[in-house]
Amino acid sequence: MAFPESLPLIPFPTSVRRAEGALALTSARVHGPDDAVAALREGFAARTSLPFDSAASADDAQIVLQVGSTSAGTPESYELRVGDRVEITGADEAGLFYGVQTLRQLAHEVDGAWSVPHIEIDDAPRFAYRGIMLDVARHFFGVDDVKRYIDNASAQKYNHLHHHLTDDQGWRLQIDAWPLLTEKAASSSALGDEGGFYTKDDYREIVRYAASKHMVLVPEVDLPGHTHAIGVAYPELVEAPVISDLLISEGERLNQPLPVAGQVYTGWGVGHSSVRIGEERTYDFVRDVLTEIAEITPGPYLHIGGDESLGTTAEDFATFVTRATRIAAETGKTPVAWHEVGAVSDIAEGTIGQYWGKVTPEGSHAEEAAHFVARGGSLIMSASDATYLDMKYDADFPLGLVWAAIINVQKAYEWEPTAVVPGVPTEAILGIEAPLWSETTRTMADVEQLVFPRAAAHAETAWSAATAPERTWDSFRARVAGLAPAWKAEGVNFYASEEIPWQN
Repeated sequence: MAFPESLPLIPFPTSVRRAEGALALTSARVHGPDDAVAALREGFAARTSLPFDSAASADDAQIVLQVGSTSAGTPESYELRVGDRVEITGADEAGLFYGVQTLRQLAHEVDGAWSVPHIEIDDAPRFAYRGIMLDVARHFFGVDDVKRYIDNASAQKYNHLHHHLTDDQGWRLQIDAWPLLTEKAASSSALGDEGGFYTKDDYREIVRYAASKHMVLVPEVDLPGHTHAIGVAYPELVEAPVISDLLISEGERLNQPLPVAGQVYTGWGVGHSSVRIGEERTYDFVRDVLTEIAEITPGPYLHIGGDESLGTTAEDFATFVTRATRIAAETGKTPVAWHEVGAVSDIAEGTIGQYWGKVTPEGSHAEEAAHFVARGGSLIMSASDATYLDMKYDADFPLGLVWAAIINVQKAYEWEPTAVVPGVPTEAILGIEAPLWSETTRTMADVEQLVFPRAAAHAETAWSAATAPERTWDSFRARVAGLAPAWKAEGVNFYASEEIPWQN
């Protein structure tokens, strides 16, 4: 049985020892924990017609899945062995799940017959936080779309979904204490498209489904800027829009309306909105919202935004984020905020910063990011000119924006998260995140065009050691090419970039 020279393993494992020959998969007779067996069944069903059943015992199985000790001995690690059968051992349930994802990638068809190569893999992640973001505020995506996004991301070993729930264009989550948020501020999206929101039961279902794929949900309520939608529901909480010359020129260039207080905003200009920082009622709102979200979020994080508050004075911004980070911490969660919040001296200790400046920092961005570490926190690296999935692949690509950079697949792959912010130790980098902002994406098919294959590049950066022999562009482009048959079978609307020698 012939296999491609470059096995389509994304992200590439810590250690791979390949032997001659392959194991023919005549059936998928599996023994193991129910969740892991279900994950393998789901993965194989999209690509193969192999008979699939559960073995009564490990001795009777062709594929054995189990939780036990691994050579790495660290959370999320796993071992995979293929000899006269397949054996996958995870250090925990997450590790077992990731081993199953690797087996899915190894399964190969030649002339209608399925097999996996004889191989030994020992694997463990580089970073604890491997995130991908979905903005549902600019354009809304329902529960089924979010589940699909989770499926495709978790298959590449992402373990956090940053859910950007609120912005100028819409509020997307039911809050019992403030019901007008979804009654009045959820009906529209960018460009005047239809909006929507999640009930608390919808949100709980997303949380449950993400957990089944070993992904932690990180909800974001963007504050104090990006808050025009709040003012549609509760005008007494939000300042009048700050109309700058840049906002006017961008609105004219894009033929988009300017924001008007109390009216739904359908453009995508930024920096014009702010909650009323001097009003005590604002902090009642923040406390109620964050408390209700914390109550239905089992994960450890609450993201409170903090970016692009361009119409807010530095003094007001400091007043707000000092209080907001503490309110978030009082819920029992760890606050997360965009790197601008690091400009404030007295943010809550342990707050995590999300860096969205460029690979080569500009202005005060590096200093702001480093302040989170000085306050006992850590950093999530989302360098906008490398990781932003909503940037165009090339100047003529029909979707996406260009303000951060034009990001082809090679540029997405070739950056090093520990080398961005000077003076920050490697251990202070919690991980990376690849954000997808949704100004131009109206459907999940649009989202997938921008996300894949670049999300595969970031998955490898997050998981695989920077110095591993296979961590090169030439190796990656050959390996990601081998994912095309699986993506096609699973209906993933990936962009067939000419940078990649895609397989049929």
